[in-house]
Amino acid sequence: MSFVDTHSHLYREYYADYLNNAVNNAINAAVTRIILPCVNASSVKDIFEAVNTFPNNLFPLIGLHPSDVKEDYLDQLQKLEKYIDDEGVVGIGETGIDLFHDKTFFNQQKNAFEVQLVWAKEMQLPLSIHVRDAFPEAISIIKKIHYTDFKGVFHCFSGGIQEAKWAINNGFLLGISGVITFKKNKLQDIVKEVGINNIVLETDAPFLAPAPFRGKRNESAYIPYIAEKVAQIFEISVDEVKQRTTENALRIFPKILLLETKS
Repeated sequence: MSFVDTHSHLYREYYADYLNNAVNNAINAAVTRIILPCVNASSVKDIFEAVNTFPNNLFPLIGLHPSDVKEDYLDQLQKLEKYIDDEGVVGIGETGIDLFHDKTFFNQQKNAFEVQLVWAKEMQLPLSIHVRDAFPEAISIIKKIHYTDFKGVFHCFSGGIQEAKWAINNGFLLGISGVITFKKNKLQDIVKEVGINNIVLETDAPFLAPAPFRGKRNESAYIPYIAEKVAQIFEISVDEVKQRTTENALRIFPKILLLETKS
């Protein structure tokens, strides 16, 4: 059994000439399946290049990040939509609502999120959802679709226990990043309350490196540091965390197993 990193920007845009090393570092750390979120149409080329280089380890999503929603968002969505029925795409994302830095394009973010929720519904694909300072808004949009079979991950979960319970009760798991290794954070209490069956591990590399690498470039190879903190919270072994969270990830992203079978 190996780890799954359910959210890592492990492609050339962020790693340039270091990409092969970063993937091999992950594999050597028993992180053998890595899901690559898409942030805009320009990311697609780099993502598929990485996937084609490591087809047994890297698995792509297609989506428009809320912070990349600008005046041209409809054009971006049109370009991205061409890829969602590619047999290698394992989900939609990352999509969602982000009101932390800028609310200028809030209406456009809502529209873009709704479009991508419809993609997930029509294609029966899981979602990687990014929400920052916008849980009421994001939940309202999900409810608007009137679809009860959504599944996916609230990536790098940053809400409270009520938002966590809503997500879990509506088909989603919580993406647990390196933030859980930081001192004095509420995420540890939330994880303990929701239980290990409702979480998956992620790095969000190159961002949010866990302790002891905080402030440096993150890598998928650092998943074991997150797993170690989760193991401490539940008072179980890292191997059990590996097994349980991997099972959770593959339950949400089952297409990974189909792709592995074909290869």
